[in-house]
Amino acid sequence: MTRRATKKSANVHRAKRVRSARPASSSDPAVDAVFKGYRVPVRTRLLALRRLIFDTAKATEGVGRIEETLKWGQPSYLTPDTRSGSTIRIGQVKSTDDQYAVYFHCQTDLVATFRELYPDEFRYGGNRTILFSTEDAVPQSALRHCLALALTYHLNKRGSARTR
Repeated sequence: MTRRATKKSANVHRAKRVRSARPASSSDPAVDAVFKGYRVPVRTRLLALRRLIFDTAKATEGVGRIEETLKWGQPSYLTPDTRSGSTIRIGQVKSTDDQYAVYFHCQTDLVATFRELYPDEFRYGGNRTILFSTEDAVPQSALRHCLALALTYHLNKRGSARTR
């Protein structure tokens, strides 16, 4: 084997090893710091929401890469390549120690749509949030659907994808 082939093989092997060893944390230290700042019960729930957002994006056609960043001091999820979705934010509800929320852009009809589809599954805050308590059992299937609608909001503005 030539020196060049050996070097290429070593680089491919190293790249695979790096990919498989990727931490579950964000690549942005500021986002990691925000998660670490939450009390354990809220942090655990928010990290589960984070996983659900990434899993939903991966399984939803047309979404593409998700960018995790901070907006208004909260972990936020955008679709920068496809611009298919509306920004999703997650965070602790400021006035309580045991509540957290998924925030959506208030100038969309997303929360109104969620209320129509899931009137009894969630508690809503105005026209921008789905609220949870750390004691709540989260309806995974319904929440995954809501997240998919947000991640494809710009693709589906006039579509019929908003049916149950």
